Amino acid sequence: MDDTTHGQYFEPSPSVASRPRSVQLALPDLTIDLETDAGVFSADGIDAGTKFLLLDAPPPPTGATDLLDLGCGYGPIALTLAHRAPGSHVWAIDVNERAVGLCTRNARVAGLDNVTAITAASPATIPTDVRFDAIYSNPPIRIGKPALHELLLGWLPRLRPGGHAYLVVQKHLGSDSLARWLVEQGWPTARLASRAGYRLLDVTHESDGS
Repeated sequence: MDDTTHGQYFEPSPSVASRPRSVQLALPDLTIDLETDAGVFSADGIDAGTKFLLLDAPPPPTGATDLLDLGCGYGPIALTLAHRAPGSHVWAIDVNERAVGLCTRNARVAGLDNVTAITAASPATIPTDVRFDAIYSNPPIRIGKPALHELLLGWLPRLRPGGHAYLVVQKHLGSDSLARWLVEQGWPTARLASRAGYRLLDVTHESDGS
């Protein structure tokens, strides 16, 4: 469901022609229609991994100030976080300009004014004093290991000490090897759950020395 027939969802400016449509995100605590489009991740329906993450990952911590949706697409994770943690500021990050525009519009239509969607590839675009209480991500595995590793090593240090990153990754796309690599890099990583070929990983920021 990546809709990459004529391009990749991780392109900054999708080359495929716009083809707007709507999909529904249905969760026990939230049902919402989201605008989507060709050239963005899972344009034809909510990705199974994303829904697994939203159903099984721990909720945002009580009193969370800042949360991050890394690789936001058209916003299903970001909007769910904003709904579940109305007192938090949800940062929604993606390199895909079309996806970021969709996320912004979806948040506005839903009346969720605590979402900031930004086209960004590195943490340098976020104020340096912002530290995230938690990160939630269905990371762009298909960009390749070197780029994925660079992405994670850039953003994980922006967690607050004691904060957690919840990542959903398909087993056949290297979830177990990614978990081992994260541990080798000094990021304690545990498998929280498995379902339908997906792993839900919990990455902990133990201290500022990570």
